[in-house]
Amino acid sequence: MARTLKVSIGQHSDQGRKESNQDFHGTCVPAEPELSQKGVALVLADGISSSRVSHEASRTAVRVFLEDYYRTSPAWSVKTSAQRVLSSVNSSLHSQTRQGPDPHDKDRGYVCTFAALVLKSATAHLFHAGDSRIWRARGGAVEPLTEDHRVRVSDEQSYLGRALGIDSHLEVDYQSHRLEPGDVFILTTDGVHEFAGARVLQNVLADHADDLDAAARRIVAEAFERGSGDNLSVVIARVDEVPERGANEALRQSSELPQPPALAPRMTLDGWRLVRELHASARSHVWLATGAADEPVAIKVLATETAADPAHLERFLMEDWVAQRIASPHVLAAAGRGQRRSSLYTVWEYVDGQTLQQWMLDHPRPPIEAVRRIVEQIASGLTAFHRLEMLHQDLRPANVLIDARSTVKILDFGSARVAGVAESVMPAALEFPGTVQYMAPEYFLGEGGSEASDQFSLGVIVYQMLSGRLPYGADVARARTRAAQRRLTYASVLADDREIPAWMDEVLRKATHIDPLRRYQELSELVHDLRHPPAEFLRRTRKPLIERNPVAFWRGVALLLVAGLVVVLFLR
Repeated sequence: MARTLKVSIGQHSDQGRKESNQDFHGTCVPAEPELSQKGVALVLADGISSSRVSHEASRTAVRVFLEDYYRTSPAWSVKTSAQRVLSSVNSSLHSQTRQGPDPHDKDRGYVCTFAALVLKSATAHLFHAGDSRIWRARGGAVEPLTEDHRVRVSDEQSYLGRALGIDSHLEVDYQSHRLEPGDVFILTTDGVHEFAGARVLQNVLADHADDLDAAARRIVAEAFERGSGDNLSVVIARVDEVPERGANEALRQSSELPQPPALAPRMTLDGWRLVRELHASARSHVWLATGAADEPVAIKVLATETAADPAHLERFLMEDWVAQRIASPHVLAAAGRGQRRSSLYTVWEYVDGQTLQQWMLDHPRPPIEAVRRIVEQIASGLTAFHRLEMLHQDLRPANVLIDARSTVKILDFGSARVAGVAESVMPAALEFPGTVQYMAPEYFLGEGGSEASDQFSLGVIVYQMLSGRLPYGADVARARTRAAQRRLTYASVLADDREIPAWMDEVLRKATHIDPLRRYQELSELVHDLRHPPAEFLRRTRKPLIERNPVAFWRGVALLLVAGLVVVLFLR
């Protein structure tokens, strides 16, 4: 059985010599599937002594982070999830200060230092703003992993350079570190580490290895005894077991289901009644089925030849996982959510239509407006992926459906890259994630994809719809070095037998540029430019008047000649 992440935790906080305790701390060790999807979180916040409301900031920061972090999409990376939550907390605290009695005095506002540690799969993620500190003990040695954000004016005077609520814009330090069994992480407030440093932490951990709560209490006591006059807080996490790379619980449990029996018409599978086979390939089979309310669905099963292949199995499971989390009218939806399954299959909404590949065969010379409508819907579906930090990575005409009402839907998410899952799952080895004719050049250099890579694929599709060709022919897949890619030449989409605006060729040239940094920054920009000619492209492609309107050109020349003749006669 695959190993899961196991962590032991100890913590203690004390007001020390202060009248009240402005420190707050918290931890969360969730059950599966959240443990695999979001990890273990430990948080520590410290209010500033000059503010009477700073303890409210500390309490809010800890509570909201632990609540909202686990509410973020499991598709998001830890970094994205935490930073979005912290930005929200910071805005709220800063707004409270601006609405309070001292709106312009940061020292009296809703301000606190913040340190958070998220342990997910085999990685530690650190977030830090202020002078609280995160340490790591490994192999008997203790070292600080964070740097205090404190600006020193003199030996006696200093102030916080960063903290939650101190400004409308929050800058948080982020780090990630690979976990090893036995790693110990310690979060401390400045009241502790200014009096109990690495040597004290090292000795206490050695003496209280079996009781981390006792270790936290002893560290606090040591700092107090050494003269600390501040609040004292310590949170400790020991990594007892690190999961195997790729041991994602949600996908693993699905993969343990048996293969379904041989499917046949009128057969019942967990309440779904099979009608007929819709599609069969070397990788999978798709059947039309109906549910209890006679609603049509599509059931997909792995082909016998690929069921035992780890790569195909993972792509099959990932496709369903992705579909469960995307809600867009232009992305094929998963059906039967929450229904228990006795075997390994996936259930999808049934779309009565044709693929874009077939549509292109039926419309070899489509109107530009029809192309725009299709592209806008594909872009909308891709944006739904990108908002969840997902890349489709296999966008091609065969993976786009068009129904009878001309609604476009993206399908086949088996090659999708999900940032949140990629942190804990090492994908099965695949040479390339998509279909080579539509893949972005960076994949052939062994680089990871980006949103610009999906944009390249969409640009190729638009180009092919308008011309029936590919912008670089078949040369992209053969260019495996940067030097070879620099020699690739974009072939204009313009043709003598098609009325395609010259500026649109420039739009496609940019969307399919070999360098991802020179493509559009957002898909919305590409969609906009396909309808609204960019001024720079109009200037670049504007033909001379003699080519655009020969009659007007020669009429103008004649008028100039007549005017010149009149001037000459007048001067004589």
